[in-house]
Amino acid sequence: MKRLALLFIAFLSPSCIAIESQSDKVAHYAVAQYADDMVASLATLVQFNTVAVDGLTPDTNPEFVGFKRELKSLSEELGLDYVDHGYVILIGLGQQDDKLGVITHGDVQPANPALWQQSPYLLDMTSEPGKLIGRGTEDDKGPIVTAMYAMKSIKDKQIKLNKRIELMVYMAEESDWEPLKEFLKTFTPANINITIDAEYPVVTAEKGWSKIEFVIPSVDVEAANKGTATLERFSGGYFGSQVPQQAQAEISFAAEGLIQQLKVAAKAQSAMTYRFEQNGSTVVIFADGKAAHSSTPEDGVNAVTHLAQLLAIHQWPKNTASLTQQFIHEMVGMGIYAEQFGDIAYKDDFMGPMSLAPTIVKAGKQGTQVMINLRRPIGKTPERLDRQTHEALERWQQKHQVKLAKVETYWGKPMVMQDAPHLNTLLDVYSHFTGVKDPQPVAIGGSTNSKLFPNALSFGPAMPGVEYTGHTENEFITYEQFMLNLKMYSAAFVELAK
Repeated sequence: MKRLALLFIAFLSPSCIAIESQSDKVAHYAVAQYADDMVASLATLVQFNTVAVDGLTPDTNPEFVGFKRELKSLSEELGLDYVDHGYVILIGLGQQDDKLGVITHGDVQPANPALWQQSPYLLDMTSEPGKLIGRGTEDDKGPIVTAMYAMKSIKDKQIKLNKRIELMVYMAEESDWEPLKEFLKTFTPANINITIDAEYPVVTAEKGWSKIEFVIPSVDVEAANKGTATLERFSGGYFGSQVPQQAQAEISFAAEGLIQQLKVAAKAQSAMTYRFEQNGSTVVIFADGKAAHSSTPEDGVNAVTHLAQLLAIHQWPKNTASLTQQFIHEMVGMGIYAEQFGDIAYKDDFMGPMSLAPTIVKAGKQGTQVMINLRRPIGKTPERLDRQTHEALERWQQKHQVKLAKVETYWGKPMVMQDAPHLNTLLDVYSHFTGVKDPQPVAIGGSTNSKLFPNALSFGPAMPGVEYTGHTENEFITYEQFMLNLKMYSAAFVELAK
């Protein structure tokens, strides 16, 4: 409802900031001329499962090869130039030396087909009318086609440009930034860049993508505890940048009274759905929450943390599964800002607090792999965070008399973009098409490729205050937002490149 309310305002409110008439006309022409074509092109791109596969590159993975083939075909159809550099595709309008850079990516995060109403790789416009559902619709295949049709509309209107508009489509943003860093060693990017991989009005600060990862080693239940109620398995999560929607636990030798206690406790978690399946003396608990982009854990319902809390009503014999459940419950709990993880929690006045979400809990032969995804603002050094993390882990290990294995940390760098010359122009465009008076820059928890480019500001595609669905199951963009983005990108390109 909040999304629809914002869009209602966007389309009916009068313009409060004047942009040039030429920009406004191009924006409205783009929607009138290319709305249907843009949806059809999105459907074509969504069908390719462009998830990174170990051992394959964009030139050897058939899904990426097909995706790039369609990008090239669409570029030729729209009269845009196209150059394939392997991991980087450049699609441009104009041959000027001075450039306006538009940064996107063509790879996507994995999708669990069991959690979608239709295939994630078919554009679904019927399950929920008004929504365009499919992997990449918001992150980032939707923005790619939007930018391309904005460029086509500018070309149609024969607007004289002083800057080449250059759309960069990177093929490994979700998995590996190193090929892009290598490409930029010999490629000169634009001096002014827009990343269309975040939200409006304009993003001027991004938290740093960070992680804490370790393995809880295999521990067998002591002989004296065998035959009693035992937590045999505890797992959940699908990939590292998604708040887990599902988690599972397996309990052996659970008495009926304990099962009933767990069912009562499960009902108290109103945001969760639980299913209990009994097979002889074993009970499997399936937990279902709500997936979200891990940069916005407040938008999700983490099935892993909720299941850990549910299981905390009982003291389980010590083994790998129970240690995993205890770690999640004791070190993370139900918070999302590292409140229980030693002393690492902190916040910045503009960027907000550091967020923390366990995203992968995966049992294996050597133990249980745990990955915790954090998004850190400015305010603490990596060295301090590393020290506080290891101190917290050491205290927990001593308490439970266990030694964690393969402990790894990574602290991504937060970005704050100051004095970007096109900030006010983008704010004006946003205000003109939404009717929002005096919009202000925002900070996000996400981490986009804008960090690698000079004067890079993120501009859409999601509205502020509206849940971002990239990285979630049933990812979508509304048709209205898709068209509003086309208006704003068309106008912004004209304003910045003419």
